Amino acid sequence: MDDKGRAMIPPTSLDGGANTEELVRELKTRIYELESRVAMGEQTYYASDLARCPVVSRDEPVFPQRGMPSRFARQIIEDYHAMDCNERLNTSSYVNVVFEPDEEAVAALGMRINIADQTVYPVTFEVHDHVVNMIAHLWNAPRDSKVFVETGVHAGAGTVGSTEACLLAGLALKFRWRAWYRAKHGLSEAEVRREYPNIVISSMYQAAWEKLFRYMDIEPRLIHPTHKTMTISGDQVESMVDDHTIGVVCIMGNHYSGHYDPVWEVNDVLERMNKEKGWQIGIHVDAASGGFIAPFQKGLQPWDFRLKNVLSISASGHKFGESVCGTGWVVWRAKEDLSEHIAISVSYLGGNADSYTLNFSRPASGIMVQFYKILRMGHQGYANKAANQMETARVLRERLRSMTYRGKPRFVLLDYGDHFCLPVVAAMLNPELSLPYDDIDLQHTISDDYWYVSGYRMQYHNPMTEEAVPLFTDIAGEQSMFRVVVKSNMTMEMALCLGNVIERACGWLDGHLVDEQLSMFERDLKELRFELEEENLPEKAEEVRLLEKQSTALSSQMSTATRAPGIRRRDTLGVQGLHRSATSATRGSFKRTGTARVAHAPC
Repeated sequence: MDDKGRAMIPPTSLDGGANTEELVRELKTRIYELESRVAMGEQTYYASDLARCPVVSRDEPVFPQRGMPSRFARQIIEDYHAMDCNERLNTSSYVNVVFEPDEEAVAALGMRINIADQTVYPVTFEVHDHVVNMIAHLWNAPRDSKVFVETGVHAGAGTVGSTEACLLAGLALKFRWRAWYRAKHGLSEAEVRREYPNIVISSMYQAAWEKLFRYMDIEPRLIHPTHKTMTISGDQVESMVDDHTIGVVCIMGNHYSGHYDPVWEVNDVLERMNKEKGWQIGIHVDAASGGFIAPFQKGLQPWDFRLKNVLSISASGHKFGESVCGTGWVVWRAKEDLSEHIAISVSYLGGNADSYTLNFSRPASGIMVQFYKILRMGHQGYANKAANQMETARVLRERLRSMTYRGKPRFVLLDYGDHFCLPVVAAMLNPELSLPYDDIDLQHTISDDYWYVSGYRMQYHNPMTEEAVPLFTDIAGEQSMFRVVVKSNMTMEMALCLGNVIERACGWLDGHLVDEQLSMFERDLKELRFELEEENLPEKAEEVRLLEKQSTALSSQMSTATRAPGIRRRDTLGVQGLHRSATSATRGSFKRTGTARVAHAPC
């Protein structure tokens, strides 16, 4: 702008000998650009030229040349978000999705802080240590460890989710075992590195552990439970361990059904075997989900550092810890011969500090929000929340139990029940009913009412062979099941709504598939009657005609039966998708996440 407020045209790149027409064209272009920018600053996004075309070209994505007003950018992102599923109706995930305004402000504050820079932000890192100590206290960590006596802080770390926490715990076990094995057999460092260690874990492990097997060169010794127990046992552990075992992983709340592995039982077995054989095998408790549920369940047997052989515990702060996504925690019994194996000294940020994490630069948001949540809720608040979730899960479980089909239970419940487990409802359609659809068909029919549950096969990909293997010893891997995670935001009213949606979805599938089968039956009867008439067999043709009449009457009765209003069925890759001859649908790829990977329309 000049001194009189008039828009100034930037100088052109043309020299004095340039063609006048070219100069005019360039000036007009510059004027248009200026006018567009002024107009863009005054109007809404939906009235701008930007709303006329895709934000990013699908055919040729490029880095944009020009920017846009901040509110336009925000509106575009909000529009993308609107096309996703409603995160509050996503019962497939364990991750917390609800936050108070004050909590969001704390998260935004943490975005400005690089928690790795301990020397510049010592007070923020003190908050980190406060949270480590609070969680260690929750898990009954011993206060007589050398590191706690000397520093007042337990051996532990905030991580980016429980995946990093599991990897850190696994690495500490590996290096601890390597030091022990080298000393026991008098090996050099090079010689001990040739030994192939193993770790014992349930086949129901989360994806984090497959990364440990692959990245850290550790043999997984997988225990396959039964679908009725869904947990490992002490006897199974005893048959798996040897002098190359770095540790046993016990899962406090597997993500399929919410069962707790009997850590207390495994502890007793390892205590005896370590004494008999001179081993030093310990336990890592993967409490990704149970770490913020189990401590608040009165009467549960000891599962944490009260057990001698529990060496480390990890948890996701962003699950039932109620923090923001990307928050995890790991606590060790002691620093000596455990976390010291993975500590890295960092001195180039203006001081000396130990780093226990695989990630380095990261925001302090998760740590700050976890601190906020612990201060906000306290022990009583977490206990009340867990009790609410368990009661809501119980009501939904009873709702499923009450549903029948032709006088038989429609569902077989697979979770542990109402106590001493995660607030999870796991079930499968009753195999005795021989229904023409499965739990994955049910999952996608439910999603038409905007709810999302996890439907999947009882199988996983063996991390060593990449072959699909049954999860359990007593049921085929092709059997399907589904799971509902009752997070803190699922109120009783929402659970009752979901129960109704599940019942309507089953009724829709029953009616739709019966109609489909009757139509096919009527078509076959008609073709058979034509053939009999052509072969001059009128009596046989008349018998078939009577069957056609009965089939038509049955179809009429079905058409007047009560159906769920407004439900749309989308194609699935469940039983119907696999059997449908009119399409080329193929079975989905079922990965370690536990959810069937299927192709379906976005919500």
